[in-house]
Amino acid sequence: MSGYSIDQAAAQTGTSKHTLRYYEREGLLAPVAKAPNGHRRYTDDDLGWVRFLQLLRATGMPIREMKEFVALTHAGDHTIADRVAVLAHYREALVARMEADRDHLDRLEMKLDYYRGVLQAADAEPEDITRRERASGQPARS
Repeated sequence: MSGYSIDQAAAQTGTSKHTLRYYEREGLLAPVAKAPNGHRRYTDDDLGWVRFLQLLRATGMPIREMKEFVALTHAGDHTIADRVAVLAHYREALVARMEADRDHLDRLEMKLDYYRGVLQAADAEPEDITRRERASGQPARS
């Protein structure tokens, strides 16, 4: 029997053997075929499912909802509209997180630029910064 051992499947998907067994046990992954010696043998389709489950998990989808999504998939094509709705919901949440992260990054960059400017000014003319601080009565802003 051909296919991938659990070690190979774990390496190819970047997940642990424990997670692969867990996905199968929880019904997220269809029962994996076994070789005559009883060892799991994963197919390319199995690995594709694992990668899709990783994607769902990375969106923040809880295991419970992943199980519901897998059940919709197994129920047939009449559930495609429901699947689209679920994925669209997680897409919207992901886009919102990305926008918030972009805002955080922009604000962090502004602060870094400020501090780098302070360091450059201090390296160039340390006495000028000290004079400005004395004149204002306050240390440089953080």
